[in-house]
Amino acid sequence: MPTWSQSLAKPASEFPLKSLSILSGKLPDGLRGTLYRNGPGRLERGQEKVGHWFDGDGAILAVHLTEEGATATYRYVQTEGYQKEAQANRFLYPNYGMTVPGPFWRTWGKEVKNGANTSVLALPDKLLALWEGANPHALNLDTLETKGLDNLSNLDPNQPFSAHPKIDYQTGTIYNFGISLGAKVILNLYKSDATGKVIQKSTYPLKGLRIVHDFVLAGPYLIFFVPPIRIKILPTALGFSSLSEAMQWKPELGTEILIFDRETLSLVSKGKTDPWFQWHYSNGCVSKNNNVIVEFVRYENFSTNQNLKEVATGKIKTPAKGTLWEVEINPKTSQVIRQEKLLDRALEFPVIPNHQTGENWRYTYLSVYRDNANLSQELLGAIARFDRKLKTITIADMGENKYPSEPIFVPHQPQSETGWVLTVVYDGNEHQSELRIYDSEALNDHPLCRLALPNVIPLGFHGTWKQA
Repeated sequence: MPTWSQSLAKPASEFPLKSLSILSGKLPDGLRGTLYRNGPGRLERGQEKVGHWFDGDGAILAVHLTEEGATATYRYVQTEGYQKEAQANRFLYPNYGMTVPGPFWRTWGKEVKNGANTSVLALPDKLLALWEGANPHALNLDTLETKGLDNLSNLDPNQPFSAHPKIDYQTGTIYNFGISLGAKVILNLYKSDATGKVIQKSTYPLKGLRIVHDFVLAGPYLIFFVPPIRIKILPTALGFSSLSEAMQWKPELGTEILIFDRETLSLVSKGKTDPWFQWHYSNGCVSKNNNVIVEFVRYENFSTNQNLKEVATGKIKTPAKGTLWEVEINPKTSQVIRQEKLLDRALEFPVIPNHQTGENWRYTYLSVYRDNANLSQELLGAIARFDRKLKTITIADMGENKYPSEPIFVPHQPQSETGWVLTVVYDGNEHQSELRIYDSEALNDHPLCRLALPNVIPLGFHGTWKQA
C-alpha cells in the first residue's frame, strides 16, 4: 500500500485544545488568527468501508495562532447521521458513493447522510461545516462544538447550501448555490450578508440531475460550467446503485455555460462549448474588453471520480490529470472566445488571495504532484504558486512520502499580494501531521515554521483562514 494511505487507514482520533510544539523555525510576527480545515475523518464503521472518499464523516481541525503561541483542536461534526451510526456501529444511510450495506431495499426511503465533510465558512459568530446536498452545520469557532443544522435564517430543508461560497471582500456579501431535487431539478442561487443570513434567492430549472460542485464570481457575474454528465435516477432511487455509480459521461452533449447577474440573480446568457469536467475554479474577472476571464482546473473526462473513489481504498489504479486552464467568454452570449492551457502539470485545489475574488489577480496557489510522480499511485506532494503575469511556477516540494493539504494564503496586510502560505502536511515517514508556514515570496525555501500536531489528520479537502 502507498505511504499516503496510512493517513486514511483508521478513523481519525479527536483531540481537545492542546498547545503545539515547534518542530523548526518560529511563528511569524503578525500571523494571528485561526486556520480551519475540513475533510473525511472516518472512512469505515464496524467492518464496513465507505464507497467513495466523499462519503466519510466530516472532521474539523482548528489551529489558533496567538501572541502566546499555537493551539489546536480536532473534532468530528456531530451530524444526526454520525451520531446514529456511532450508536449502531454500522452504516445506516446511503451517500454519494454508497448504498446502505446489505440488501438493496435497505436504501429505500433513506435520506442521503449529510457528511458535513467538504469545506468551511468562518462567519463572525460561528463556523459552518459545508456539504453539497443539505443545510450546513454550525460549530463554535473556538471549541468546534457542533450547534446543529443552520438554515441561515432563510433556507428550506430542501435547499442545500453548497461547499464553495464566494465572498465579495469589499462588501462582505456571500454568494452560493444549491441543487434541489423533486418533481424538477432546481439550481438555487443565494445572496447572504456578512453574517451569513440569506437575504436574496432565485431559482433556475435544470434539465435532469447534474453534478455541479463549484462556481465562479467574475465582476458582476456568477458563472457555472455544467459538465456533460447525466445521472440515471431510477437505479439510485431503487437502491441498486449509488449516485456516483449512476453517473454517465456524455461528451457529445458538451459543457453548458450559465451566466447570472450577481445583483438580480437572474440569467444573463447560456451556451455550450467543448466537453470537459472540473471540480474547482481559481477565480474569474472581467477583462478590459468586457469579456469574462475564468481560470479553473480542467479534466478531459470524468475519470477523476473513479480516481477519488479509489483513494478511499488506499490504492489508486485510475490516473486522472487535472491541468490549469483559462477561458475567455463573452458574457452576453456565453460564447467561448479563447481557451488556453496555462500549466500542463497535474494539479488541484486552486486558491487565490481572498480579497481579489472576482477581480483581476496575479498569483494562483495550487497543490501539485511532485516531479515524475506516478499518477496511478501517488497523491499531491507539493504546493506551488503560479505567476499569471510571468507564466512561471514556484514549487515547495514537501519531500518523499509527505503530502500537503490545499494551500491557504494569508496576506501580510488586508490588500497585500504578499503574505504567508499555510498547509497541513501528513508525514508518511513518521506517521504524523504538522502545520507548515511558508513565505509566499520564497515558497521554494524552507518553511518559516513547522508546528507538530497531536494526532494524524487524514488527507482532506478545503479550509479557510479567519483573521484575529
